[in-house]
Formats: sequence, structure tokens, C-alpha cells
Amino acid sequence: MRYLTKEWYEMCQQTHLHFGIRVHNGAYELDENLFIRLFKRKEKAHVKQERELYNLDPRFMLEHDGQVLTRVDKAFGGEKVTDEDQMVFYMPPEQRAHIEKLIAEYDVRPPFDEKKCKEEYKESMEWNVQYKAENLPQEIVEQIADIRVFTLGYCTREVMLQLKKQSAENRRYVVHTSKEFREVMMAQDIPDEIHSRVKYHDCTVTELLTGDEVVIRFDTRGGFTNINRLTLVAPEIIKQEGDIVGSYWLYQELYRIDNGYELHVLFGGENMPELIVRCADILVEEE
Repeated sequence: MRYLTKEWYEMCQQTHLHFGIRVHNGAYELDENLFIRLFKRKEKAHVKQERELYNLDPRFMLEHDGQVLTRVDKAFGGEKVTDEDQMVFYMPPEQRAHIEKLIAEYDVRPPFDEKKCKEEYKESMEWNVQYKAENLPQEIVEQIADIRVFTLGYCTREVMLQLKKQSAENRRYVVHTSKEFREVMMAQDIPDEIHSRVKYHDCTVTELLTGDEVVIRFDTRGGFTNINRLTLVAPEIIKQEGDIVGSYWLYQELYRIDNGYELHVLFGGENMPELIVRCADILVEEE
């Protein structure tokens, strides 16, 4: 990748470092009692939210069935609403069957497991502590008295200012790089129809075959297309890094070369695999 690199992607995740963080006077020093108190507060709020979601009766989704709908322009236009301006919404049978299945499962569900909920919150908290320690700028981490308190959403005023400053710098880099990328892509002599053949955002790679052709098959259920086979004709693999099978397609860059195209792909997954292939043509189909 030349523009939408791993570094660019990681920077995208750090454009709002200060979001969800509040200044707390106790964050200036390591205080175990403070951490315990804040943890219990956050844990309680989490359990309350999860309990409410668990006890949300899916019957509310049936309320729309048989509902009378009115055209928006008539409903808010002050004009008289006639029968022609209204319609009755009838839920498709498969949608109603799905909701009824949810209701049946809801009616026999076991009691909410508060202990399990707390255990999962603790595990999530521990993972986030490690993630923050490893991914925040090191110069900021060194100024945080208790990374656990920071992970719960509290920091000093000085750290908050640095988080906002770093977020702004990261945003400028991301926006500048994205602008350059768009300009370069627009300058390529590539029809939109060809660009549309390499749009597999969030599709998972199920198979990668290399040889006289490079063939990539996808599970498209998480993506925005039903096309599940991509074929690169007469390929020359420039770079193949990481475990591509099992990862999901994030971003692509497509360049015109003398005898065809050069496709760069960044995948989501462990260590963010990358693939760069030169090819004579790009073919797609739905198998």
C-alpha cells in the first residue's frame, strides 16, 4: 500500500484519543482505593445496561405490524390526509416468524447471570488496559499515574490537553493522506466499472489460490456485495504478507500499469496482512 497503509489505518484509530475521557483530580497519583471505587461505579453501570438489554422483551417489534403509515409530506404539510395518503404496514411472514422465534427464546431464557457479566467486564477491562498501554503514544503513557484509571475514562488536565493535541495532529495526517490518495486514484486511467470489481470491504477471504491466475473467494455476509470470486489474470505477485485466508478485506488501491493493473489490498486480521499483485485483467463472478 502506498497511502492506505497499516500506519495510516492505525492513525485513523487515534483521531479521537480524548473522547470518553474526563479530567479527574485523583488521576495525578496511584491510588488503589480510587481505582476500586471508579471500577465499581463503571461495573455497576455496565451490569445495569446489560441487564436491561437482556430483559428487553422482543414483543415490542410486533407493534409495527398492522400500523397505519402516512406519507411524510401529508403528515407534516398541514394538508388534509386522505385514504390514498395512508397505507397499512403488514410484516412479511419470514420477519414475523423470526420475531416469534426470538419471543419463544426470550420466554424460556434463564435468569440474568450477574456474576458472568462482571467476569466478562473484568476481562474486557484487562484487555483494554493492555491495549491502551501498547497503543497510546509512549510519551503520554509515561505521564499516566495509573493506566487502569485512564482506561476507565479519567485522566489529569495535562494529559487531556496532550490527548486533544495528538488527536488533532493525527486527524490532519489522516485527512491529508486521504486527500492525496483520492487525487491519485482520480488521475488513474481506470473505468469506474473496473474499480467496482475490487470493492470487497468487510468481506472475509475463504480461499486464496495462486498460479496462472490469482483467485480469491469470499464470504460476503459481512460486506456490501454478493460477488464472491475475484480472479486476477496473468498475475505477478509483488507482495504477499501474513495470513490472508481468514482475514477480511479492508482497503484497496488500484493503479494503471502498461499491461494492466496493480492491485494493493490491506486486510484486517492478525498483523494486518497485505497483498500486491500486478495483472493483465480483473474478473469477478458470483458462484
